[in-house]
Amino acid sequence: MNLQQLRYILEIARHNLSVSEAADALFTSQPGVSKQVRLLEEELGIEVFARHGKRLTAITDPGRQVLAIAERMLREADNLRQVGEDFRNEDSGRLVIATTHTQARYALPRVVAEFMRRYPRVQLHIHQGNPRQICEQVLAGEADIAIATEAAADLADLVLLPCRQWNRSVIARRGHPILREAPLTLEAINRFPVITYDSAFAGRSLINKAFLSRGLKPNVVLTAIDSDVIKTYVNMDLGVGIIASMAFDPLVDRELAAADASHLFESSTTRIGLPRNAWLRGYAYAFIELFAPHITRHVVDAAMAGTESRDPGL
Repeated sequence: MNLQQLRYILEIARHNLSVSEAADALFTSQPGVSKQVRLLEEELGIEVFARHGKRLTAITDPGRQVLAIAERMLREADNLRQVGEDFRNEDSGRLVIATTHTQARYALPRVVAEFMRRYPRVQLHIHQGNPRQICEQVLAGEADIAIATEAAADLADLVLLPCRQWNRSVIARRGHPILREAPLTLEAINRFPVITYDSAFAGRSLINKAFLSRGLKPNVVLTAIDSDVIKTYVNMDLGVGIIASMAFDPLVDRELAAADASHLFESSTTRIGLPRNAWLRGYAYAFIELFAPHITRHVVDAAMAGTESRDPGL
């Protein structure tokens, strides 16, 4: 058994049991991958994959356990390399942040600027996606840190640490009647077409929940993953927008106005997601603490090791 064989079976699982796609991703040959998988199965005495002829059709029950262990072993092997790298080059390397558009555009710029000032030799990469995608990127080793609101709590190997709470505003073109509502109500919003986030983003489930609790069904005419896109269509007077309050800037969004809607919706919590038992470079801890000062290195280590039963709070 060797680590390369473990990489092969994991890559096959990630590519929906396609050996050819796994081989392409690993820059090797399909026959070589198939041979190494067979050798691993013979050594273990079980089949990781069920087959129909030469085609892989499913992951077997023991195969699922093997894949889980293989993922942990490869993560620990990567941790060993990271330990050496951390001590050889404390202030240089690569950090990948996976996050949503709203966080990247409105919550992270100052943090990124300060981090780059402190660590000029670290290459910082920001990957954008929906909350599920970015959490899976972290678990697959494609990103180091996930930052999202509706993070995938069902992923057992992902540690989620609450960072900050935020709520929403209703936006419209200046002079729109919704802006004269005092107090602003869900019933008033419900009289107009609504433009807001896609269902996978930015606490959309809490928006739905609030309307449902009042027996209302909003006329959502357009959804987007991007606050700037929502503002563009609101500015065309196609509806009123419901966006994260941090996404509205009166100096930039001069043709629009915002009404605070925090009394209408439950607040949302932005969380940092980290792979359990991962080894983090020193500058990764620094980035986390810049974004959420209460999440210190001690808090991160205790959470990832599973020794801290208390939620670190906000």
